[in-house]
Parts: sequence; structure tokens; C-alpha cells
Amino acid sequence: MDERLTWEPEAWGSSGGWPAPQEARGRCCPAPGPSLSSVLNELPSAATLRYRGPGVLPWGASEEEEEDGERNIQAIAEATQEELEEPLPSRELPWPMQARRAYRQSHARDQVAQGSGSRSAQWALRLRRSKEKMKAGLRTLQPWAWTLKRIGGQFGAGTESYFSLLRFLLLLNVLASVLKACMTLLPTWLEGAPPGPPGPDISSSCGFYNPNPQGLVTFPTHLFNLLSGEGFLEWSPLFYGFYPPRPHLAVTYLCSVFVIGLLYLLLILHRSVSGLKQTLLAESGTLTSYSHRVFTAWDFGLCGDVHVRLRQRSILYELQVELEEAVVRRQAAVRTLGQQARVWSVRILLNLLVIALLGAAFYGVYWATGATVELQEKPPVQQMPLLKLGVDYLPSIFISGVNFLLPPVFKLIAPLEGYTRSRQIVFILLRTVFLRLASLLVLLFSLWDQITCGGKAEAEGCKICGYNYKELPCWETRLGQEMYKLLLFDLLTGVAVMLLIQFPRKLLCGLCPGALGRVVGTQEFQVPDEVLGLIYAQTVVWVGSFFCPLLPLLNTAKFLLLFYLKKLTLFSTCSPASRTFRASTANFFFPMVLLLGLAISAVPVLYSIFLIPPSKLCGPFRGQSSIWAQIPESISSLPQTVQNFLFFLGTQAFAVPLLLISSILMAYTVALANSYGRLISELKRQIETEARNKVFLAQRAVALSSANGAP
Repeated sequence: MDERLTWEPEAWGSSGGWPAPQEARGRCCPAPGPSLSSVLNELPSAATLRYRGPGVLPWGASEEEEEDGERNIQAIAEATQEELEEPLPSRELPWPMQARRAYRQSHARDQVAQGSGSRSAQWALRLRRSKEKMKAGLRTLQPWAWTLKRIGGQFGAGTESYFSLLRFLLLLNVLASVLKACMTLLPTWLEGAPPGPPGPDISSSCGFYNPNPQGLVTFPTHLFNLLSGEGFLEWSPLFYGFYPPRPHLAVTYLCSVFVIGLLYLLLILHRSVSGLKQTLLAESGTLTSYSHRVFTAWDFGLCGDVHVRLRQRSILYELQVELEEAVVRRQAAVRTLGQQARVWSVRILLNLLVIALLGAAFYGVYWATGATVELQEKPPVQQMPLLKLGVDYLPSIFISGVNFLLPPVFKLIAPLEGYTRSRQIVFILLRTVFLRLASLLVLLFSLWDQITCGGKAEAEGCKICGYNYKELPCWETRLGQEMYKLLLFDLLTGVAVMLLIQFPRKLLCGLCPGALGRVVGTQEFQVPDEVLGLIYAQTVVWVGSFFCPLLPLLNTAKFLLLFYLKKLTLFSTCSPASRTFRASTANFFFPMVLLLGLAISAVPVLYSIFLIPPSKLCGPFRGQSSIWAQIPESISSLPQTVQNFLFFLGTQAFAVPLLLISSILMAYTVALANSYGRLISELKRQIETEARNKVFLAQRAVALSSANGAP
């Protein structure tokens, strides 16, 4: 061993790829003897490190090293690409089996293409290499990649999952904003300037609508209108009522909703399915055993005492959680009948308490929404702009208040139920999700009750026009204003909590160096609460994007600001969580909750499109019996062949075969999954057998060595 390989983390493979082979990285000068670092580099664990990209240093590297890596990232990527072009046997690559298989298949395709000599094979090879380079280039263009790696190294993978989800939602809102601009704003202005608001003297059988009263408006009134969405904002491209009744605009306006919804669904499904494999592996009994924690949980890419201690504390927490849950399961297994009855009685009482708290919260939201209309008509409220603004924000205040107060109560209740810690986290998340999304549904239900007169079409206020035209002459804009206020109030609440609670706590920790200052000033980044807040905010945008077309654009600016605010809060006021959140749960559970929010938001939007008559005085669908009625009218103007094909898609002759094919594919997928499960079980039994064989052979070798060495 006269020459040793040097461990160079910055020379490893591209982002998302695998480390380059050690032989391709060159050798250092001969050393007089093997050092400790060289011996450690020869370990198998050092050859299977999971690095993060070209030039990306190990977690916990200093800022100067990160900046140097950013400056040299392109040169390192090019050098790595040149090294990987040299063909090496897959057995010599320090990669996992899946990466070796992909490398072997790629190399085989290259050899076939180069040996065939055909022009088509050469072009296919160039196209595939160009595609790989394009993917690598796009991977390097991901925003905040370095920031996420630094967060993951210092605060754990659970905290990194929050910022990763925030970046994903920001991408969704950017795409939705572009589609809204192309399918809603451009058709509005291409067909001519839209007409102004209706005058106060214009009236019809459905009353009159005057969104922009004339006259001198003071600056405080302008500010209050900006916060409430009224006044000059009510008749602007921000809300539904601004858009004129033009056939092409109506079709593109409605189609944009379905196109964006389908895009949301596909991207969220792709994200959830991509994390399903890792979640199932991480939560399986094989990878969560104590041997995995002891022998394979250490990350050799860590650098720095602080981050080494962080990783040690994380492993200690995981072992502690495993032991605590084992103790709880053992205690549950030996409970007597009386103890079981006592535990279930406590659980029933606590769940009744949770139901009572949720019921009180929902009733408060319903009362606040109904009382807003009554309070706005009183003269003292109309004469005081500040009081009127508070009344306008009354539903938002109630929703934010219950979302702020009840989750800590759920955290106090969960340990009293006698479940394991992982089960406690699941119950806390489920109750918090139900609280946030159900409070939004209660708000929408109360607004629906006002719009449709409680669902009574024969009521006096809804008999003529099909909706309550006296109180809500443009009910779509009113819905958009409520969602606009929820989004704005959620942002203002987050900024206020950061400025008035989190930073003062950190200052108190610095001014009081004793134990009291440490206890009061210590703050941890609560990943579940923060992620559920993101999902709630995104659900509000999904509900309001039909009634407020520019709401995704506003949410893009909000999430962009929120990213930097949360990053500042994380690094300046928060400490690493003593009980970290499992990233495997975040990879699958949070996208599932996001899908639930998308499904819930689709219900009021589809109900408004198909069942509630549109406003007669505003919007692109005025004069129609329903919003959806514009689509059949547009289809009737198409050629007969296209009409027959589109109407065929809605018949049973198309739906029944589609259902049968889907059922067959589902049955095939289930059968394939079962076969894979049986194969995995057989491989596990084979591994256990091989382990016993090795133990037996080791024992025999020790016995023979002892016998040969005996005098």
C-alpha cells in the first residue's frame, strides 16, 4: 500500500447523480505509511457516500467553501463529465446497484450505437447525450439549491422538506400565473379595451351594481380599499366582475380553470408518487431496525463539530423514539381489562373535547361571516373606516385565531391518549388538517347560504335572479374578495408573529443569559404546523383563483417573500429541533394533504360553475343561465364532426370501456405489487439464511483455529 487514494468530496458526480469512481480522480503522492485518513477512506462506507452534486461540499461546510464551490461548479461538472466518459467496469464503480445497472445499460447502448455505424443510431446517441446534458443543466438551475442543502445539513431533512415544498408550490403558482395571463388577460385586451363599471343610474330586474363610486377619496380610504379589495380594486383585473361578456373570453376564462387544475393534479401526483418508494422503504421494518440505526445511519459527509453533534442528537432521538414506542407497545400488550377500559374512556372523553372545540370554532366562523353583512349596514361602521375594515376582516380573524389557538391544545391532548409518539404525531396532523380545511369549508358554506338564500330558490331575495341580488349583486367578486382578504391576512399574521413574538423572544434570550432566558428564548421550527399553513394558504388560492384571476400571481409574491422571511427566522431565531420530523413522512403525507386540499377546493368551484346562476351585472358570463352554458354554445358553432366527437366523450359508450380498461390496469398493478412483495419476502428469508451460514462458518473457523493452535 505504497499509494493511497485521497478523499475529495468536491470532485463527485453531478446533482442527483452518483459519485465518480476513485480511479478516475487520480492518485496523490506516495506516503511513507498509511495514515488514519487513508485507512478510513478504504472503508466501504467511504465509497458509498451520498453526495449532493458537482462542487457541493459536505453538510456543514463553511460559507467560504460554499462560495468557492459555487464559483467553480461549472468547471468541476465538466471535469466530472470527462472522467465518466472513460468506460469502466460497473463492478469498480462505488455506486448503488440501481446506478450501476443504469450505467451498464447506457454504456451498452453507446457501444451498440458506435458499432452499428448507422446514421440513425449515431443521431439517437447524440440526442440522448444532449438530453442528459439538458437535464443536468436544468438541475443546476433549480432555485435555492444551495440554501436547501445548508438548511438540511444544519436543521435536518424534515426542515428541508418544508422549504422544498415551498419551492414546489412557488413553481405551481408561477405556472398558474403565466397560464392566467395568457388565457384571461390577453384575450381581454386583444379584443379591445374592456368597458368601464356600470353607472349608478343603470338598473335592471336584478337591481343595480356600482362598484366604483365617484367622488373625492382620502388616502386612508385608499389604504383600506387596498386591504379589503373594495373601491378602485373591485373593478380591476384582479376580480371576476371586471371582465366583459365576450364569447371567446368566456371560453378561455373557463378553460383556464380546468387546464390549471389538471396541471396541479399531475404535478402533485408526480411528486407524491416519486416519494412513495422512499417512504415505504424508510417506514419498513427492515430499515427502521436498531441495526440500521447503529451501523448505517451515520453520514460521513458531515463536517464540523456542530453538525456532527446535530447528527448524533438526531440518531439518539431516533433510537429514543424506537425504544419509547417499544415500551408503549409492551405496556399495551400486558394491560388488564380494567386498564383497557380506563384508557378507552380517557380517549373517548378527549375526543369529545376535541369535537366540542372544533364545533365551537366552526360556529364562530359561521357567525362571523353572517354578522359581517349585518354590521356593515350600521351607520357607526360606515362612518369609521378603521372599524369597517375590522368588520370586513372578521371571518379572517376568526379563522386565523382558531388556527393559532387550537393546534397547541391538540398537542397537549395527544400524549394523554396513551398512543405511541408516531401515532400521536399522526393524530395531531389529522386534527390540524381537519381544523384548517374545515374552517375554510364553513366560511364557504356561510357565503353559499347568503348567495343562494339558504338553498331556497323560491325565497323572496332569490326568486327573480336565482341568487341574492340585493345583498350580493356581483357574488363572484364577493367570493374573490373573501379569498383575497384571507391570503393577505395570513401574510400579515405571519409577519406580525415573526416581528412581535419570535424576534423579541430571541432578544430576551440574549438579554437574560440565565436558565430563564434560555427556556423562554429557545424556539424550534415546527415543521408540521408550518407545512399545514402552506397547504391551507394554497387551498385558499385554489378556491379563489376562479373569482380572483390574479390571486396566483399575488400568492407567488407572497411565497417568495415568505421563503426569505422563514429563512431569516430559521437562521436567526430558531435552534435545531430536539425531536426532528421524519422526512419520509413528509415525502408522502404532505403531498397527500395537498391533494386533499385540491379536491376540497374543487367542490365550491365546480358547484359555482354548474349550479349557481352567474351575476347579471358583472363578469364574462352575464346573461347565461349557468357558467357552464357557455361551453355547449361554443361547441355548437364547431363543425359537425368535432361536435359528434366531443359529445361522444360524454356518453356511456366512451365511459364504460374506459372504466373497464382502468379496472384491468388496476388489477394488473395490484397483482404485480403482490408478486413483488412475495419476492421481497423470499429474498429477506434468503438473507437471513445467508447470515446464519456466515455465523456458522465463522464459528467453525474459530474452532479449527483454536484446535490447530492447541499444544
